[in-house]
Amino acid sequence: MLINEGASLFVYPIPRDLGFAPNPFHGYCTLATCKPKLRKSAKVNDWVMGLAASNAKEKKYHCIFLMKVTEKLTFQEYWADPRFELKKPVRNGSKVQVLGDNIYHKNAAGKWIQEDSHHSNADGTVNEVNLKRDTGSTHDVLVSECFTYFGCEALQLDLNALGYKPVRDYRKFSLVTQLYAKALIEKTVMKSAYRNMVVGDPIHFNLFDKRVDQGSGKYS
Repeated sequence: MLINEGASLFVYPIPRDLGFAPNPFHGYCTLATCKPKLRKSAKVNDWVMGLAASNAKEKKYHCIFLMKVTEKLTFQEYWADPRFELKKPVRNGSKVQVLGDNIYHKNAAGKWIQEDSHHSNADGTVNEVNLKRDTGSTHDVLVSECFTYFGCEALQLDLNALGYKPVRDYRKFSLVTQLYAKALIEKTVMKSAYRNMVVGDPIHFNLFDKRVDQGSGKYS
């Protein structure tokens, strides 16, 4: 079933669409970093939509991706699962490998390890701000096997029909009452040509090798 009874839609702005959060590669769309409140609140069968933020210029508030949450894992489960081995970052690899989002796990002493990644410091050491933000309030990773990622081909929406007004975090809609959102999901994700597909490269794919500090929003 595409839309389950009682399902909700979470809509949020994406300030940096590099292919890291969300990460739409290797057959799964995953949200494993950033947006801790959303990752904690969204349940299996809920939907998540990411909109391009104002820095995306002509794609401002267009839909970057739609995904159904088909599974929720902890960071430790995500790290240990062989299905997501390819989502572990390889900083000297391809753009897709560099942007792997499978970056958190604990050592034998129970201390967090942050892999050398987009959320690390420029020298590969742990960025404590990102670590705290990503892991502090939730250990949840959202996984989807039912998604469409548009990236730079982001889909223009009728925001009034969606009932969305820009917010910093996210807005939650009931798919029972939000008919526009329901129709959008049915018309896009259900298309065989779009199902579980990366339609376009990430909007900010050219920044693939940069690091970001979530506290300042600056790249290094």
